[in-house]
Amino acid sequence: MASTGRPLSPHLQIYRWQWTMALSILHRATGIALIAGSFFLVAWLVALAGGVDGYILLRNFLTSIPGYVMLIGWTWSLFYHLANGIRHLVWDAGLGYDLPIARASGYAVFTLSVVLTGGFWYGLYILVF
Repeated sequence: MASTGRPLSPHLQIYRWQWTMALSILHRATGIALIAGSFFLVAWLVALAGGVDGYILLRNFLTSIPGYVMLIGWTWSLFYHLANGIRHLVWDAGLGYDLPIARASGYAVFTLSVVLTGGFWYGLYILVF
């Protein structure tokens, strides 16, 4: 086959970035973040079962600034992945494929995930303090 210097198939350098493309990539990234956060959940449970010293060590990390950033990020990943998963279920039903609707639902998913994350952490703050 003669080389034409062109790629064999379209790739990210060819496509113009779109909101729906970014949300699709973000959906996959939040799935990976949820897996990583699950390891911290298991570590917390193991530390809880292992004794006071291990639990205090992990608690001190999770209640530090980097720990809160990770926990808030994990919470946002959970809400984003949930909302976008529901959006995908709607698409599986054959609805919402029109470009204006797809764009609006993408904005709605992102906004909803931020609002739910903020509401969750605000409620947690009210309960604790």
